[in-house]
Amino acid sequence: QVQLVESGGGLVQPGGSLRLSCDASGRIFRINGMGWYRQAPGNERELVAGISTSGRTNYADSVKGRFTISRDNAKNTVYLQMSGLKPEDTAVYYCNAEIVPYSAYFNAINYWGKGTQVTVSS
Repeated sequence: QVQLVESGGGLVQPGGSLRLSCDASGRIFRINGMGWYRQAPGNERELVAGISTSGRTNYADSVKGRFTISRDNAKNTVYLQMSGLKPEDTAVYYCNAEIVPYSAYFNAINYWGKGTQVTVSS
């Protein structure tokens, strides 16, 4: 069973920094794209940042210049470095990845983590 597990969330003051990690585990043949989404109460889940296997990245306009997504393919891990945090960044952050398990015969499956809470408040 392939799983994604997020870590690194917590409470931080405005202007502070936080790094989120997402570890993929299981019998994984290949991980394609990976990304971070977030959802605040009353809002829809939105894409924060994405990264391809080759390292190409894309960001939501609201986080450009403040957040950086990266991945370590050897560890099956994706990171989100968040700096200059604002109260409006408060949300549950979810890890997402397109993964080909060994059991899937080259069919990619979209996986989600359970989420980690990020709260930006003074």
